[in-house]
Amino acid sequence: MKIEILGTGCSKCRQTEKIVRRAVEETGVTVDIMKIEDLQDIIDRGVMMTPAVVVDGDVKIMGHIPSVEEVKKLLKQ
Repeated sequence: MKIEILGTGCSKCRQTEKIVRRAVEETGVTVDIMKIEDLQDIIDRGVMMTPAVVVDGDVKIMGHIPSVEEVKKLLKQ
């Protein structure tokens, strides 16, 4: 599984990265996590609001900080 966290480096984006890493750690799932900060790359993916979380190429969360439980649900899919 590949998770990409899209955001320009704002506090909400950094918080989202911490939450994603915590959810991965708590579930024990093997995941590649990447942080994407390039604005053009983010726009090219169709994301207009950050933070965003992309799972295996699909935008699953956009425009808000997810909860740990919300991320855990994504990891189970």
